[in-house]
Amino acid sequence: MIEIEQVLEFYKIKEKLSELALTEKAKQEIQELKPYLSESRLAAAQRETEEARILIERAGNPPLVSLQGMMELMKAANRGECLSAEQLETFGNALVAVGRLKAYLQKCKGYEISLAYEEDRLCVLEELKDAIRTQIRGGRVDDYASKLLCSLREGIERTSERMREKAENILRSNKECMSDSFSTIRNGHICIPVKKEYKFRISGTVIDKSSTGNTLFMEPSSAAKYYEELVGLRLDEENEERRILYVLTAMVADSAESMEQNIDTIEKLDFAFAKGKLSLLYGGVRPVITTDRRIILKSARHPLIDREICVPLQFEMGGDVRGIVITGPNTGGKTVAIKTVALNCLMAQSGLHVTCEEAQISMNSQFLCDIGDGQNLSENLSTFSAHITNILDILRRVEKDSLVVLDELGSGTDPAEGMGIAVAVLEELKKSGALFLVTTHYPEIKEYAERESGLLNARMTFDRDSLKPLYQMIIGEAGESCAFYIAKKLGMPYSMLRRASMAAYGEEYTLALPGEESDEFLKLSAEKIVKKKKVHHQQEADKFQLGDSVFVLPDRKIGIVCQTANEKGVLRIQLPDRKIWINHKRIKLHVAAEELYPEDYDFSIIFDTVENRKLRHQMDRKYTQGVIHYE
Repeated sequence: MIEIEQVLEFYKIKEKLSELALTEKAKQEIQELKPYLSESRLAAAQRETEEARILIERAGNPPLVSLQGMMELMKAANRGECLSAEQLETFGNALVAVGRLKAYLQKCKGYEISLAYEEDRLCVLEELKDAIRTQIRGGRVDDYASKLLCSLREGIERTSERMREKAENILRSNKECMSDSFSTIRNGHICIPVKKEYKFRISGTVIDKSSTGNTLFMEPSSAAKYYEELVGLRLDEENEERRILYVLTAMVADSAESMEQNIDTIEKLDFAFAKGKLSLLYGGVRPVITTDRRIILKSARHPLIDREICVPLQFEMGGDVRGIVITGPNTGGKTVAIKTVALNCLMAQSGLHVTCEEAQISMNSQFLCDIGDGQNLSENLSTFSAHITNILDILRRVEKDSLVVLDELGSGTDPAEGMGIAVAVLEELKKSGALFLVTTHYPEIKEYAERESGLLNARMTFDRDSLKPLYQMIIGEAGESCAFYIAKKLGMPYSMLRRASMAAYGEEYTLALPGEESDEFLKLSAEKIVKKKKVHHQQEADKFQLGDSVFVLPDRKIGIVCQTANEKGVLRIQLPDRKIWINHKRIKLHVAAEELYPEDYDFSIIFDTVENRKLRHQMDRKYTQGVIHYE
């Protein structure tokens, strides 16, 4: 089912539906949503969606809340824990929200819609709600939660004020001993800032000191007795607060069963109203659900395509017609058309409204689809292999109550063999008795559908003037690929169209009008490739002769060519202290050899050692053992 949701993009519908829900339980139920196989349960689901939509249209969106965390609070209360004031206030706010929803549904009962009677299952728990509202405020136990608490807090305030007054009196009467002009609280004690050197001038206890040690924070003896009284009062206050919190927690624990029922009811309503909101969002209608194997869609739209640009689809199959074969040009909307039919059927059987003006949809035991190229590189499946794998799996599963959708049947292989396989698949689908919807390009399939009972051709319309698809389906007529017509409109020469027509049909192309029989393309000019100029480096290097005086760049040292250039344009130069190999590009002629030396000059006198010259002279006269060494 997950694969079908991906292929038909039903998962996107569920994602949008989930965005419209508030409670986690409703979101989980949406994720698990799948086609109902029980006719009575499907009828109830559709009725629920319809009623939710009507209530939203007439009374506005319901005041739903998620009540997240309420179950945890009730479990804690049942374990004997004491809920905090903040937790109790949250629980009280949840009861207020339940009251608002109950009032909304009570008003909706006047429309005599059964979903409004879920109000009877909501319990506001007025006593608990009022107790929390009067005793908890601003995240704390309210001063007037009990008479004792009120008295204790008034006593704390009076005692604190007297303690401050005592400290302020001492502060004012001993200004010269103080390092500051105001009192402060340190470790719960009221203190005055006394200079270190006046410590013994003030009667009291040192509670703290400054970081430098120059100021001592002392609690005056006259204020200390009030501190002890204050500690006692605060202990009594804490005990009274805890008693109140425990009483309210016990009331929460006692209300657990009613609150659980509230949560269940709200989750059920949340799921129902999410479906109603989706219907309004997509402009859906309640379909007529049958089991008589007939599908009728009037002005159907793909729910994920903008209503402003989506062309409505008129579709009908069933009765004696079990299969429809759709043909037409590429980008003509064939795939969108079959997805629109399958997705609306899937939505209807899942209890959702469909994006049509009117719809009659048959229940299907399963939805079997092969849409897209299916290519899987990890499993080494080509487009054709993937199609065949999917189709064989479909044929193993298909039975009379199935809905089968196949896109580009027989594609991805040799046209003749692909056509044969397509016919064989259609035969098997006919035998199964299932409803099936197929797209193809093969003209033989059109002819097959025309002569076979139980099959109908359909085509997607195409505007010949603008070369744009119209995305409208006409059932009962076979489509044409329009390939030659499109190619002609886009400028293909008549000679190419003639050859293509002969190859495809054995006859010449006949759609050329006078003056259109051009055999030449209108050639467009294009920028030329600029080739790199070839530089003959060897010719440049060969200009340097043995004995030439040259500059060695960039230092412009003067040397003499002692060995002419090799095939890489590298020469050997004699410098005053050594010989070097260097590229011809790094030397420049200074004085040519013919200006420096007489004709047939023996350069070995300059470049050879005495030992090498003697050895070469002996070798010229007779066989001599020895090796001439070059630097």
